[in-house]
Amino acid sequence: MKRIVRIMAVIAAMAVFAVSAGCSQKDKNPVIGIIQYAEHVALDSAREGFIQALKDNGYVEGENITFDYQNAQGDQTNLSTISDRFVSNNVDLVLAIATPAAQAIAGKTNKIPILGTAITDYVAARLAESNEKPGLNVSGTTDMNPIKEQIELLVKLVPGAKTVGVLYTSSEDNSILQAKIAREHIEGMGLKYVEVTVSNSNDVQQATQSIVEKCDAIYIPTDNTFASAMPTVHGVTSKSKTPVICGEAGMVETGGLATLGINYYDLGYQTGLMAIKVLKGEAKPASMPIEKANKFDFAINGTVAEEIGLNIPEDLAQYVIK
Repeated sequence: MKRIVRIMAVIAAMAVFAVSAGCSQKDKNPVIGIIQYAEHVALDSAREGFIQALKDNGYVEGENITFDYQNAQGDQTNLSTISDRFVSNNVDLVLAIATPAAQAIAGKTNKIPILGTAITDYVAARLAESNEKPGLNVSGTTDMNPIKEQIELLVKLVPGAKTVGVLYTSSEDNSILQAKIAREHIEGMGLKYVEVTVSNSNDVQQATQSIVEKCDAIYIPTDNTFASAMPTVHGVTSKSKTPVICGEAGMVETGGLATLGINYYDLGYQTGLMAIKVLKGEAKPASMPIEKANKFDFAINGTVAEEIGLNIPEDLAQYVIK
């Protein structure tokens, strides 16, 4: 009798295993882990564009794909924890939004495909061997700005400027690179260059107060700390009447004066199209070239222009937002 019971128990267990295995093979949707460094307009827009690209191509959340979205709120410890979670869960693909997020997850796995967006230079960030052939498990889209054209925009809006101040975060590799490029163009135009860096958002107000005393206009690249803290920057520059040219439109909307920059929604959408190729098995990140943005957009904050008493040239008036 005991032997019969044991046999029946084994058969039952095998049946349960077979059913569960069959369900997991049949019903399992691809899981995309989304690790976002911080919450601000540019990074949020990139995420939304990515998800929309998948949706437009038949990958619908809750139907045939699952998104595990995690925001690190600018904290390195959170990035590490989220990365461990994705590796432990063996997600099918990771979208890393911003350089610190990509560096965190890439440091945890060389097997899970990773696509990045809102990353300026993959090679400088040690995420790829080259832009043409990344060689590792990471590829994606770059948000490298037209920095030369942005500095030219600054000169056009503030023709009397003699000294340009640059604000950026000293620990962000891509911000360091952009500041270096900006310096070359600023000094190449015969202007004086000054800079002040920050370590975190707590330094932003003091850094801004310091630099407005040294310059006629400010340039801020696509920097995550400053993107999140533009209202703080605006609180200082609106009083000092200092024009601020930014790396992207979200920073203009939250307190900057103007930009010729990336449309992050479109950039995220572009990354989503890359993800589809990975999910379908048509390509792997190692052989997918890093893609550049297809276009750049002007954005001018009309309210800020009025606050600081700056007149917008007629040929740029169509780009004014309130």
